[in-house]
Amino acid sequence: MLKRIVVGTIAAVMMVQSAYAAEKVTVLLDWFINPDHAPILVAEQIGAFKEAGLEVEIVPPADPSTPPRLLAANQADIALSYQPQLYLLAKQGLPVVRVGTLVSQPLNSVATLSDSGIKTMADFKGKKIGYSVSGVEEATLGTMLRNAGLALDDVTMVNVNFQLVTALMSHQVDGVIGAYRTFEATELREKGLTPVLFFPEENGVPAYDELIILAQKDHAHDPKIKKFLEALKKGTDYLLAHPTETWTAFAKAHPDLDNDLNHTAWMDTQPAFARDPMALDKARYVAYGKFLLEAGLIDKELPVEDYAIELK
Repeated sequence: MLKRIVVGTIAAVMMVQSAYAAEKVTVLLDWFINPDHAPILVAEQIGAFKEAGLEVEIVPPADPSTPPRLLAANQADIALSYQPQLYLLAKQGLPVVRVGTLVSQPLNSVATLSDSGIKTMADFKGKKIGYSVSGVEEATLGTMLRNAGLALDDVTMVNVNFQLVTALMSHQVDGVIGAYRTFEATELREKGLTPVLFFPEENGVPAYDELIILAQKDHAHDPKIKKFLEALKKGTDYLLAHPTETWTAFAKAHPDLDNDLNHTAWMDTQPAFARDPMALDKARYVAYGKFLLEAGLIDKELPVEDYAIELK
């Protein structure tokens, strides 16, 4: 009898422990860990994920093009991507959907140097412009040029393979598209140069969310996805209230990133983080979809709910 009681007690304890076991959430970043991911990292710092009953694994990708595809193949629970890429993923039929926003403002820009003599987008006529990713970047640049009375044919596009700063400094090109105003612009300043920046949303391109959070369509309503986003909001709130404290913790956890460039980016990116990660601006997504349709990058408009949802 005593043996049965002991065995029963152990089983009950194990059931309770199991009920409170943390749920595993694997998050694929869009790139190596950097200040753009601050709200996620701070949520981890302050224990917000743990408080939500989650065990979050943050994984930088070996290849930045693979996270949405790995997510679609159920190799992760969440992946970071970009609103401009979301429509192309939908066009390809990839079973992923936007469930949250991390960076709610464009960070991209067309950049040149002050000594280039280029003061307006119209001044790029006959110049070389470096790029890293074809498709959306070309559509963005084409719109910005048309807004200034030019066309893509008025410039020479040069693939600089993500070496934007190097290409500008070596005068391989006269300007680049894809330079983040919170990172490459700072890097140029640190090298003693003066960047001149042109923002897409001020030159004919609809505003968009720079960095978004994707889930697999079949699992988007899994309670742990919403728990992750709620914890992320706590991380964002704490980050904005304690920028220096959270930077110090980040620098200590990632000593290889403890430098002036990342410190400046940590501070400069904060105004761009989504205050409510789950909130979805449908009108913004419709407008950007129309922009890509007009640019010929997608062949039809899809209902927003096919590729972006709000979990509230």
